[in-house]
Formats: sequence, C-alpha cells, structure tokens
Amino acid sequence: MSSALIAAAVCTACAVWMWTGPDLATTRLSRLTGGPVGPRWRSLGRLLPRTHPARRADAWRSASIELCQALSAELSAGRTPGEALTRALASVDFPDPETLRPVVAAARDGGDVPAALIAAAPPQGGEGLRRLAACWEVGVTVGAGLSALVDRVASTLRAAQAHRQDVAAQLAGPRTTAKMLAALPALGLLMAAALGMRPLTFLLGSLPGLMCLVAGVALDACGLWWTNRMAARAQS
Repeated sequence: MSSALIAAAVCTACAVWMWTGPDLATTRLSRLTGGPVGPRWRSLGRLLPRTHPARRADAWRSASIELCQALSAELSAGRTPGEALTRALASVDFPDPETLRPVVAAARDGGDVPAALIAAAPPQGGEGLRRLAACWEVGVTVGAGLSALVDRVASTLRAAQAHRQDVAAQLAGPRTTAKMLAALPALGLLMAAALGMRPLTFLLGSLPGLMCLVAGVALDACGLWWTNRMAARAQS
C-alpha cells in the first residue's frame, strides 16, 4: 500500500509540474489594465530569461508605451526632438537597455534615429519602436507635428495592450479547465490506491498496463500542449 501511494504521489507531482508551466494568460493579467507597468514589473521583465519570449515581448510593449508618453511630454515642454528622445529613453526601464545605446547616440548626435529604432526593435514586442521610427521619419523629415504623431502611436499601443489583456482574460477559464482535467488521472490513481485496488501493480507490472500508462501520459501531455497552442494562437 505504501509503495503504491508513493508511486501515485510521484504521478501527481508530474501532473502538477505540467500544470505549473508558463501561462501566458496569468502573465498578461498581471500587467496593469490599460497603461504601462510599474517599476517593479519593469525590473522583473528585464530579469526574465530569454527562453520566455512572450513575457519579454510584453515587457517591451509596456516599455514602448512609456517611451511614447515620455517623449510626448518632453516635446510638449518645448525640447528639440533629439533632446526629447534622449531624455525619454533615459526615463524608461527597458528589458534590454544595451540594445538602445545606438538610438541614444543617434538622438544625441543627430544620426539616423529611425534606422536605429528599427535595428533595436526586437522581433516580438518591438511594434512600438517600429511605429515610433515611422513617426520620427514623418515628423522630422517631412515636418509634421511629431508630438501629435507620438500621441497617436501611444494611444494605438494602449488599445492593442487592452485587447490582448481582454483575450487573455477570456482564455483563462478554458485553460484552467484543461489543466484540471489533465490532473484528474493522477488523482484517480491516488483514490484507487487508497481503496486498496493497487492500480500501479497493473500499470507497472504487466505489458498491457504499461502500454495503457504510456498511452495515457502521452494523450494527457498532448491535450495540454494542444490547449496551450490554441490559446497562444488566439492571443497572438
């Protein structure tokens, strides 16, 4: 009985490990609703490992919103575009500030700011920097109102952020249900072992049982993977 309970506990631990994988919905709901994240979350985003591209993309998007807001405020204060961008970049905590050093140098020395912004923008989460580069090209080269263009970009980015959070909230229920269903087989093993049915003797002690165990674990893992894949595609 004790060995069966220990084995069942191991199966439960495996299910819990699968359950506690990266959850995009929970991550995105932890952001502020409708504005940039605070300093604590910005610092956390900078420390996130590179193996979590979705989290880093969220941190980049939030920092881009802050950059647009800070740049608009500096331009409204009467500063030149280069000086305003330099001060705005210094006031925002980006996930990877080293990549923005060429942008700071271009803004300070009168270089090609749009090209530097595009080069610094990450593939995921860099939409704000690329839109800001287009605004800079139009505002500085053509002579349009840069402050108004930056305000428009910030408004668009905030609307997109709110939409992603709304989608994440709607997907939180289905994903939680899928994870609970994935853990039910392990709980069934615990209940059967507690009743003295010795399910692990069949699962681990015979070829048909071993085949059932492998098939069950594979189907359980495939179900979790498919659910996460559908949720990720809906959020993207």
